[in-house]
Amino acid sequence: MPGLLRGIARTAVIAGTATAVSNRVSRRQAGRWARQDTDQEYYADQQVEEEVADEPAQDPMTARLEQLRQLGELKAQGLLNEAEFEVQKSRILNS
Repeated sequence: MPGLLRGIARTAVIAGTATAVSNRVSRRQAGRWARQDTDQEYYADQQVEEEVADEPAQDPMTARLEQLRQLGELKAQGLLNEAEFEVQKSRILNS
């Protein structure tokens, strides 16, 4: 009987140790994955900010002129009549 109890106790100690080690490894791995996710999000955000910073700021007058040019092209293609063109032109100029 003492041999049987010793075997059960040894098995319990080994199983407990294995569980503790497994849990520790799982926690460490989860921590590494979380740091990698955070790092990837950080670098993705940095890349977007750099791309936005690289784009030249458009002058409001340039934007209006571009809208008027596109409006003129729509009228020339026959997609807008004179009244629609005038309404849209005044909306652009008054904005």
